[in-house]
Amino acid sequence: MTKTLHHWIGGRTVEGTSGTYGPVTDPATGAVTTRVAFAGAAEVDAAVASAKEAFAGWGRSSLATRTSVLFAFRALVDAHRDELARLITAEHGKVHSDALGEVARGLEIIDLACGIPVQLKGELSTEVASRVDVAAIRQPLGVVAGITPFNFPAMVPMWMFPLAIACGNTFVLKPSEKDPSASVRLAGLLAEAGLPDGVFNVVHGDRVAVDRLLEHPDVQAVSFVGSTPIARHIHTTAAAHGKRVQALGGAKNHMLVLPDADLDAAADAAVSAAYGSAGERCMAVSAVVAVGATGDELVRRIRERAEKVVIGPGHDPVSEMGPLITRAHRDKVASYVRGAAAQGAEVVLDGTGFTVDGYEDGHWIGISLLDRVPVTADAYRDEIFGPVLCVLRAETYEEGLALVNASPFGNGAAIFTRDGGAARRFQLEVEAGMVGVNVPIPVPVGYHSFGGWKDSLFGDHHIYGNDGTHFYTRGKVVTTRWPDPADTPAGVDLGFPRNH
Repeated sequence: MTKTLHHWIGGRTVEGTSGTYGPVTDPATGAVTTRVAFAGAAEVDAAVASAKEAFAGWGRSSLATRTSVLFAFRALVDAHRDELARLITAEHGKVHSDALGEVARGLEIIDLACGIPVQLKGELSTEVASRVDVAAIRQPLGVVAGITPFNFPAMVPMWMFPLAIACGNTFVLKPSEKDPSASVRLAGLLAEAGLPDGVFNVVHGDRVAVDRLLEHPDVQAVSFVGSTPIARHIHTTAAAHGKRVQALGGAKNHMLVLPDADLDAAADAAVSAAYGSAGERCMAVSAVVAVGATGDELVRRIRERAEKVVIGPGHDPVSEMGPLITRAHRDKVASYVRGAAAQGAEVVLDGTGFTVDGYEDGHWIGISLLDRVPVTADAYRDEIFGPVLCVLRAETYEEGLALVNASPFGNGAAIFTRDGGAARRFQLEVEAGMVGVNVPIPVPVGYHSFGGWKDSLFGDHHIYGNDGTHFYTRGKVVTTRWPDPADTPAGVDLGFPRNH
């Protein structure tokens, strides 16, 4: 029998009233394990109302109060990291070690949030005029919302809510309906850490819940991570309703390999970055650009490594890559591989039709490697979000760079080379928000900010780091005069104020 997962509103589990539910499957078996209640407008409104009520107290709470809760929460997440990883594996399908890594990266942002007093330090200028001081401070926005994807059901929410609540906001999370259990468990840990009721809320659902959050008058800001078409919709709709928005979209991350690169290191990196988490990462390397005569040898080494990757259930310690999130997504990914040859690509490895003994109904697909892929091929143009790596050829650095920069996406890019001058040129010339030099997945540490360029980001702010703190607060400047009792009254002056 399947269990039912409900909403978390006002510090407790709240059953849905919409009567609509969605299935949550175990990707390794294809079996439905949970049904999740979908929120209608009424549930979303209840969550926002709870957050608004809680903001009256939480927004005025001391920094010491907020950080004490966050330190307790950090300890609980650390103590329960294995449990959280098991929840992720059961619903997403990624291998347990990868799920543990996701929780660890989320902990980095909690660490950052625990230091929020430093981030929220204001500025003071004294004597800007006679007996006049000016102070700049940052204050919370109010109720903010997060809409998060299936591929990192714990980490991406933790990119958002720890900073948001540390800054004094209250939060409504709409996690992916495909793997929602980790978010509800995090809500329970926050409550155990002492977070007041209503500061953090979770509502499940589909577009009905999302659109209600985007249009709700009491939601001040929306954070989103997902595909580019949805990110564009989130940005346009939320902005039209007067909200602050950070919407991170899709990607087609390139890895430029120069002739002087260590090809073993480049091949290791390409396989790790392309096929980790079955390619279901917005920072996965999905296109390798081989420059000069390196292509044939690089493809040979990539193939040699890819053929050794162990694919199996995420809970099996020997598995290195798990299944895809749904059967429909598996079939879509397979369609790119099956159509690649007709569009001019050379299919080096075809992972379609792959199954695992004893788990034949799982959402399995093997590793695919496509060589000499034309830029017009669908496998190159689209974000596949699966274990499919495209290799393209370029004669020179300039040609390879132009190919990378012609992509409408600009999330991440990497270069593999021993030439410091070429690496420096690349980091300045490539049109991407995150750049790796001999690093295939350049996801920044928590105290820097994550975000792309072009169709990979809609809005002005990247996520977490200083950008996150600024996104979840607004500035205020206070000008103060405390006259000395001995001062002579200045009298009425209708002229524009001057500092003197």
